[in-house]
Amino acid sequence: MNTEITIQDVAQLAGVSPSTISNFLNGRHERTSPETLERVQNAIAQLGYSPNRAARHLKTGRVQMIGVIVPSVANPFYGAFASCIERAALQAGYQILLGNSERDPEREQRYAEELWHYGIRGMIFGSSLLALTHLAGLVKRGLSIVAFDRQTQAIDDPPVDSVSVDNLLAARLATEHLLQLGHRRIGFVTGPLRTVNRQERLQGYQQALRAAGIAPERELIWEKALAQGFGDTESVELGRSGARELLSQSNRPTALLTINDMYAFGAYAGARDLGLRVPDDVSIVGIDDIVLAEVVDPPLTTIRQPLCEMTRAAVDIIIQRIEGKTNDAPQHLTMKPELVIRKSTAECRD
Repeated sequence: MNTEITIQDVAQLAGVSPSTISNFLNGRHERTSPETLERVQNAIAQLGYSPNRAARHLKTGRVQMIGVIVPSVANPFYGAFASCIERAALQAGYQILLGNSERDPEREQRYAEELWHYGIRGMIFGSSLLALTHLAGLVKRGLSIVAFDRQTQAIDDPPVDSVSVDNLLAARLATEHLLQLGHRRIGFVTGPLRTVNRQERLQGYQQALRAAGIAPERELIWEKALAQGFGDTESVELGRSGARELLSQSNRPTALLTINDMYAFGAYAGARDLGLRVPDDVSIVGIDDIVLAEVVDPPLTTIRQPLCEMTRAAVDIIIQRIEGKTNDAPQHLTMKPELVIRKSTAECRD
C-alpha cells in the first residue's frame, strides 16, 4: 500500500486546488489570501507533507536552492553574510548551500560545477576576485551569479550581476575621520591586495590623504600574508603583525586603518605588544562593523556595511534570474557605508 502524501492530498485537506499548493511551495504568495495561506500551512503540518525535491529537479532541471560561496567563515562577517542570505532565501521558498573557497579560483570552479550538476542554477560569490574567468563557462551555460562586495570590472565576460558597498567611499570616510582628529601619519594594514574590494579600499585611503594635502607613503602601507593565499583565516594575526611593524618605525603612525574589523582586533594586540594604548597612543579604525566591534575594549570605530539590505538585494536578483522573470542586462547595485564612531579613535596627541 502506497502511503506517500501527495500534493493532491494537501490540496484536498486545505480545500484548495493543487496549483495553489504548488504556488505556495514555490514562494508565489502574492495572490493568495492570508486565510488560505494559513489553511495550506496547517494542512502541510497535519499531513507531514514534504515535497519531492528529486522529482521537481527532474521536471524543471533545477532545485529550490542557492549556492553561497564565501572566502572563510573564520571571519564573522561572512557568517553574518550567510545568515542574512539564508533568511532572505527562506522567505522566498529557497534554501542555501554554503562553501568556503579561501578565494581559490579552482576551488570555486569545482564548487560551482558540483552545485550546477546538483540542479542549483543561481549562486552568490563573496570572494571579490579580480577576475571571474574561472566561472565564465558556467555563466554561458546558464548559471546565474551575483558577485557580492565586488564592483563590476571591464574584463568581466560575460558580465554578471553585482551588489557591493561603496568600498572606496568606506575607506575615505574612515581616513577622513582620522584626519579630522588631527592625525597625519595614518597607516594602512591589509592582506594581499589581489581583490577588487581591497584595492578599492586602498584607493579610498589614498584619495582622502591626497585631498588633505598629504602624499601617501609606501612605508605606511602594510600588505602581507603569513602563508599562501589571501589571509582570510589568519586575519587577526596579520593585523597584529602589521600593527607591530608599522608602530615600531622611528616616526611611527599615530593612527591605523585596517582592511576589516578582524585585522583591527589584531592591531589592538600588536599595539599592546609594544606597550601602546588604544586610543591614547594610537587610533584604530576597522571596516565591516561585525558583531564583536561593539564589545571589544575599547569598542571599535568602524565602517558599517548595510549587510542585510545588500544580501536581500542579492537574493532578489538571483531568484529573478533563476525563475526567468528577467532577461535584463546585469544589475550593479552599490550601497552607501556608514561611519560608526566608538572609543578606538581620539584626537592626535603628537
